[in-house]
This record gives sequence, C-alpha cells and structure tokens, in this order.
Amino acid sequence: MALELRHLRYLLAVAEHANFTRAAEELHISQPTLSQQIRQLERTVGAQLLDRSGRAVRLTDAGATYVHYAGRALRDLAAAERALHDVRDLSRGHLRLAVTPTFTAYLVGPLVAELHTRHPGITVDVKEMTQDRIEAGLLADDLDLGIAFHGPHLHGIAATALFTETLSLVTAPHVYDTGRSGPLPVRELADQPLALLSGDFATRGHIDTYFATHQVRTHMVVEANSIQALTEIVQRTHLATVLPDALTHDHPRLTPVPLAPALPARTVCLLRRDSAYQSATTRAFTHLTQNYVSTCGYTLA
Repeated sequence: MALELRHLRYLLAVAEHANFTRAAEELHISQPTLSQQIRQLERTVGAQLLDRSGRAVRLTDAGATYVHYAGRALRDLAAAERALHDVRDLSRGHLRLAVTPTFTAYLVGPLVAELHTRHPGITVDVKEMTQDRIEAGLLADDLDLGIAFHGPHLHGIAATALFTETLSLVTAPHVYDTGRSGPLPVRELADQPLALLSGDFATRGHIDTYFATHQVRTHMVVEANSIQALTEIVQRTHLATVLPDALTHDHPRLTPVPLAPALPARTVCLLRRDSAYQSATTRAFTHLTQNYVSTCGYTLA
C-alpha cells in the first residue's frame, strides 16, 4: 500500500496525545478508523511504530525515529505551500507573529498598524506568549517571526538585534518631583508602595534580581498579570511600578523616573527559525520593524 500524507498526520496526532481516542477526536475521524490507518502505515514501513501494551500509547524506538522525520517532512511541505502562495507584490499574504507580553503595550500596535496601512491585503495572527514558547513555535513552524529578548536561544533560532530596551521606575507625574537633579537612589524605594507585574512575566524576574542585587526590600501592594491594568492603577494612585521607558512615550499620565544604579538594559531581538523560508510578507515586516525602531530613536547600546 502506498504511503499517504494522512498516515503521517495520524501518527503525529497519536504520538502527541498518547491516546487513540483523543487523537481521533482531534482528527474528526472514528477511533477504529484511526487504528486501522496506523496499522496500514506500520505494514507499509515494515516496523511497529506504537507500543499499545500500556495504558498510554507510546512510540517505539522505530516510531520515535520515524516521527522525527515525518514531522520535519510535513513542516517542509507546509513551507513549500506557503512559498507557492507567496505574492511578491504584497497584495495578499499572512504573517504569524508572537511577542513577549510587554511588547503588546508599546510596539505591536504601531507595527501592525503600519503594515496594514502599507499592505492592507496582508492578514496578521498575533500571539502573546513566553519566550521559550515563541522559540519552540518557530522551530515547529507554527510561527514566522517573534519579538523577544537576546539569548541564550534554542539551537536553530536566528536572532536579529533591534534596539536596547531600558527600564525605569514609572509613576504618575505627581508622585516624584520630575525637576529633581539626577536619578532617584534605589534605596529610597524601600518605603515606596509598588505595583508590579506578576511572576509569570520575564520582566518581573529582571526587576526582582535588580532589587535583590542592591539589597532593597520592596513594599509591593499590587501584583497584576496585565500591563494595561498596571498602568491604569499607577496613573490614578501614588503607587509606582517598573516598566520599559518606551511604554511611557504615549502616556502623558505616566512618567519615567531614572534610578541609580540604573536597571540593567535588555536587547530586543526579532527571532525566526534559521532555516525557515522567508516569504515576501516576512521580509516586509522585518524591514518595516527595523525602520520603525530607527524612526522612533530606539538604538542599540
């Protein structure tokens, strides 16, 4: 019997779920049909690919090897289909973009708006996720581009540096004297009530490390897993937070207050899979992003 693409998709679904029933539900076929198709595949390749003896279905050694190449083959075929549909004049196209959470607050909106203005026929799928999930998604060919921070990166991820992101204390204008000379010593934050991002943000870990390094015990009274919620709270209270300086550029009711010593800066990068086909849409967004950060005065330190 000839091997067909559906056999590969069926095998990958069973391997992912370790269960025929759940895989069949995802594939919208019956469980007996799925079992029959997998056995056909095993007869075709001449090897047992799945161990069905336990409660969970597991890949055999042969199955694990086969799934590795089958997954890569399906990803390459999907890339080939996208290449065939790539429209050079950008009258249509599709971009799968993922960003780490803070960039949704100040970077993604302007970039997508500019892309839509220039090329209204391009559709964009934007996802917010952690950097490790972005890199895994790029390697699995579930994403075209990611915006996150400089490494270390997973093997196979190519990173293009965009700009250096600086962070500061951020408050409403009335909280600190903006005319003061010099940065605010970090030790003065020991008694300042703070509203900070929750621990699932990489930025929060960056902030905690900074305070620990300078032996400052913070007085946190609000923790939020939404940047929008955090900025709304801060501009209406005497609470302070720590966020990227760039986030305050379009917020007249938020003021950055430099700290001494300064918070460590981070390099913002555009990420992609090293061997991925770059469509005209991907290249256009990359060029647009580089131009935008340059126009905004965001520079590399």
